[in-house]
Amino acid sequence: MRRIGSTMACVASLAIAGLVRAGGGSVESLGVGVEPLRFGTSTVLSGPSAALGTDMVTGINAAFARQNALGGIGGRPLELIALDDGYEPVRTAPNMRTLLEQHDVLAVVGNVGTPTAIAAVPIAVAERTLLFAPFTGAGVVRRDPPQRYVVNFRASYAQEIAAMVDALIDRAGVGPESIALLTQRDGYGDSSHAATMKALRRRGLPEDAVVAHGRYDRNTVDVEAALADLLLFERPPRAIIVVGTYAPTARFIQLARDAQLNAAFLCVSFTGADALSERLDPAERGVVVTQVVPDPSQLDLPLVRDFRADLARVDPAARPSFVALEGYTAGLTLLRALHDAGPTIDREALVDAFERLGTFDVGAGVPLELSPTRHQASDQVWPTRFDGERFVAMDWAELADVLEAAESPP
Repeated sequence: MRRIGSTMACVASLAIAGLVRAGGGSVESLGVGVEPLRFGTSTVLSGPSAALGTDMVTGINAAFARQNALGGIGGRPLELIALDDGYEPVRTAPNMRTLLEQHDVLAVVGNVGTPTAIAAVPIAVAERTLLFAPFTGAGVVRRDPPQRYVVNFRASYAQEIAAMVDALIDRAGVGPESIALLTQRDGYGDSSHAATMKALRRRGLPEDAVVAHGRYDRNTVDVEAALADLLLFERPPRAIIVVGTYAPTARFIQLARDAQLNAAFLCVSFTGADALSERLDPAERGVVVTQVVPDPSQLDLPLVRDFRADLARVDPAARPSFVALEGYTAGLTLLRALHDAGPTIDREALVDAFERLGTFDVGAGVPLELSPTRHQASDQVWPTRFDGERFVAMDWAELADVLEAAESPP
């Protein structure tokens, strides 16, 4: 049984394997017998990508704790029920059924992953229950026009990758034919591969051009074959767009350096920058990760100051990571919708409330917007670079220096 949060969190072990019930603040402090507002998440709490799910849940619980300390919503505490799917879609579907049917959650919040989202979305839509802020930038949760029961917080992978490609070409002088790909062999990798090819062709790559592309299997670190595919390609890449998670990404970068593949590595936000930084060689200077929230050390932002304070109350040992900040920011957005939903909060009223939010601000320094025709709150992408210890905020103008460092290793 995985414990999330601290003694300040309301944590109850249930008889269902892999289930963690957590909410910030004490339910008793809000009144004995008060029925909580229950939310659920099917996420990764075990295996080689567990840090992503753990951090996302921690961030949501920090936002819930903030509201519970103020008396909840209408006197009712907020509670999160987290089920472990191990980042495998075959486990996500039954988890979704458990959350919706047995626990009657008001909404599902912060599910982690694209392959798991492919399993979760049809169930949420069929059951007319909101799936909010899934931790994925894939198109499966971004239909046009939007699906009523799917609302995103974060920018898409297409937006992250377009920013990478434009910066590589305009700021670092890398031609589109010198950009390669490493992707996970599933819907996450496939959607990002399509986004990359679209971005490269928009910037001049011929339609019939072949791009070096290595793939590896989800929930493994078996990246050797993928590296071989890139090493054997006719043109050595100067930059590699990496679409994976932190453990295989770190292994790939180390093996690539050992093989003297001196390229820059540009990773999407789902990689998990904080967990990746713990696995990189401190001498490494050629790695960039795009983020969909600000740097959690940027204390001039009200969002970051509140996040760090609320996180410390929920779990003093928790790291203020990018992923946890995404969960926290999504949690604050959910709280806005709950305040707007009215005295009778049900699944339909909550969706209506999200669509009424319009333009709003949670202290991140950028405006957010949701409406009936816009189900993605943020379009913002922040680049970060590895400084030998952690990923820090950067300007795209610095990308030429990152590339030079990658091509001239110590």
